[in-house]
Amino acid sequence: MLLTPEILYKSVSHITPAILAESGITALVLDVDNTLTGDESQILDQEVVQWLDTMRKAGVRLMIVSNNKPARVQPFADRVGLAWVPKARKPLTTGLQIAQKRLGTPKSQMAMVGDQIFTDRLAAALFGIRCLMVLPRTKDVNRAIIIKRFFEKPFMANYYRKGGKVL
Repeated sequence: MLLTPEILYKSVSHITPAILAESGITALVLDVDNTLTGDESQILDQEVVQWLDTMRKAGVRLMIVSNNKPARVQPFADRVGLAWVPKARKPLTTGLQIAQKRLGTPKSQMAMVGDQIFTDRLAAALFGIRCLMVLPRTKDVNRAIIIKRFFEKPFMANYYRKGGKVL
């Protein structure tokens, strides 16, 4: 189902190069808010810094794809040294198409990493790539996201009902 998570990780640091290699994934498209940092935060946890370094050392190509404006995304992307696509319009696939072209990676070797079903998971499904979902890093502060989380509950319940776990 398009809206039920395929797989759910506690955080990005639980996604390892070995896991990616097993699936033939060589490139990750990364969400920012509540995936790499807290909702609307510019603070970067050391855990995420180490994870990004590990991914780079393993040769995994990384790019930020965010629905946020450049003023939000650029300072964060510059801080972590990643290329970025703002105003991605997820769940539309426009941002993922741009990322694929810039990364020069076939879809079969790409995955989306994000925390939201109605943006990240759905965009990945519509684009035809895997979505490695993560639990939100912090409590949501954006009202629109809080509302979306309410509507995500049945899809998350379906994931767990089918035997899904947080890895």
